[in-house]
Order: sequence, then structure tokens, then C-alpha cells
Amino acid sequence: MLLEEAINLLEKLSNAFGPPGHEDEVREIVRKELEEVVDEVKIDALGNIICVKHGKSNYPVILLDAHMDEVGLLITHIDKNGFLYFGPLGGFDPRILYGQKVIIKGSRGHITGYIGAKAPHLVKPEETKQTIPLEQLFIDIGASSKEEVIDLGIDIGSVATFGTKFVRLGKNRVLGKAFDDRAGLTVMISVVKALSDSEYNIIAVGAAQEEVGLRGARTAAWQVKADFALALEGTAAADTPGTPENLTSTSLGAGPAITIADRSLIAHPKIVKVLIEAAKQRNIPYQFKRVIAGGTDAGVIHLTREGIPAGVVSVPSRYIHSPAAILDLRDLENAIKLTIGFIEDISKMHGK
Repeated sequence: MLLEEAINLLEKLSNAFGPPGHEDEVREIVRKELEEVVDEVKIDALGNIICVKHGKSNYPVILLDAHMDEVGLLITHIDKNGFLYFGPLGGFDPRILYGQKVIIKGSRGHITGYIGAKAPHLVKPEETKQTIPLEQLFIDIGASSKEEVIDLGIDIGSVATFGTKFVRLGKNRVLGKAFDDRAGLTVMISVVKALSDSEYNIIAVGAAQEEVGLRGARTAAWQVKADFALALEGTAAADTPGTPENLTSTSLGAGPAITIADRSLIAHPKIVKVLIEAAKQRNIPYQFKRVIAGGTDAGVIHLTREGIPAGVVSVPSRYIHSPAAILDLRDLENAIKLTIGFIEDISKMHGK
């Protein structure tokens, strides 16, 4: 039952619209899921949602963080014929953009568009071997003029995300957009619900603007007094053809990934040890993130105030920061179980 509820939640979160700075739809889902099972809910000035569950006063306070935003596009120019030009919100490979369906948020609702470029029969032979530069890509929403675009509620400053919808793939895997970090949000919400009647102290943060510099977590962590922190993420799985074994950071189906170090964080040894022991004691499969790359909200959380011991647990996902990612539902379920085990164990270890 735990997994089926988590799958339904992941679908809802994956389909929601939420590029950096525009996490409203995602935040509302988090609020609705948690407001009845926590003691306090706060939305701060930057758009973070902070949910507090009080437990025994002699137990430590555990901060769980998962970011709400996804990589997106920012409309920067509309030409006289109604084509939209854009810049990136977050990091992605420009090779994946051409020919993609996108959803644009306008003042009158969501508008569907298609990322186009120069007609194929006009492309020079040498250009076919090159990535299309970002400035040569545009979004076509079927408008015939700039005025028509504006009448539809879209203007410079409008934002867009990929238009992919969540689907099941076979028995154990699913496809959808924004598993970085809607998978982590699914884990966070599921854990808080599972421990809602427990004696543990949990602060669950749905953080804004992670994809553009870990911004929301930086301000959210300053507002709370946490003893330990765990960032819950969707991380890159590289178990695909052509990837050398030593560069296969994580693999689908091998369990949640524990980070030892990335470019933003050296995970606190105590956090790593407790995670490993919690997994072993409960027979939860796990793996390590085996490439020192990327960064998460833990990178700013662990530097907050006098310092917060922090770590990262991730759900491996293929093709993150692209129109569609794929994850293994067993990894999702085991990430939930591991996070629950971590909270139980570190709370009891440090209870006064």
C-alpha cells in the first residue's frame, strides 16, 4: 500500500508545473499532502514550504529537504511572427531541446508549444553534425504574430517546462518529467506521513530554486534549528550503453544511492554510517553515488549557522534534466524505507 500511494503521489508531482521561482503548483500539492499530519506549515518569502512535526523534546530535530523546482525555460523574446525565443532556467544539454513539446505558463493558463529550428532542407551538411545553438531554437505555439502571443497571455518573462506526462513502463519502472526532484519530494512526503504518529522531531522542507543555485534551501535552513539534515534527491543513473563501468554513478534497481561526496558536500561521516547501518539492519538494498559530480541542497544546508551534519539519499533516475526520466519503483520504495530507518536510528542514538 505504501508503494501504490507513493506511485500516485509521484505521478501527481511529476505532472505538476514548477520551474525555478514558479513552484506554486508543486508547493500546493505538498501543502495538501502534509497539512493534516504535521503541527505547523509555513510558506516563506522565497516560496519554500516548511512543515514541522513535533516529537519528544529529548530527541534531535531532523531536517528533510527536497526541492520543488525543475529545469525550465524563460521566454526572452517574441518576434513579429509569433515565435518565442528563450533562455535556460537550470542546466540541461541543448541537444535534447529540438523537437520537444513544452508547456508555457501564461496569465490565462497553460499553453502548449513545440521547440523548432531552421527547416531541415535549409540545413547545411556540416550543420547536421553540430548541436543547434540555443539562440537558433524557438518555440512555436501556433501564433501568427506577436500580438496574438500576448493576447494568449504569454509575454517576455513567461516560463515553460517540458510537456511530458507520467506513464508506467512494465512492472517496476515509470517514465515522467522532473524526477529530479519530484522523486525526492515523494520520499519526503511519504516518510512524514508514515511517521506522523511517531515521537520523532521532523522538519520537512519543500525548497524553491535549487536548479539555479540551491537558493531556497539556503534561506529555509536558516529559519529552523536542526541537529541533522538529509537531502532527498533524484540523481543521475548512468547504467546505459556506452558508459564505462567506473563512470556509472548509479544503476536502476540497485537501491537508493547514498552520497559520500559531491561538488557541494562531503557528507558527514556519522550520517553516512547511520544510513549504511540502517540499510543493513533492515535488509534494504543500497548503493553509493560513485562519481563526484553535481550538488544538492545539502551543500548549503550543512554550512548553515554553526553547521549541520548533512547527507544525501537519492533515487536513481536515467535522463534527468531532460524531457523524460525513468526510475525503478523498488528504488523509490527502498528510499522511503531507508529514510524512515535513518530517522528512527539517529533519533534513538541522540535522544537525551
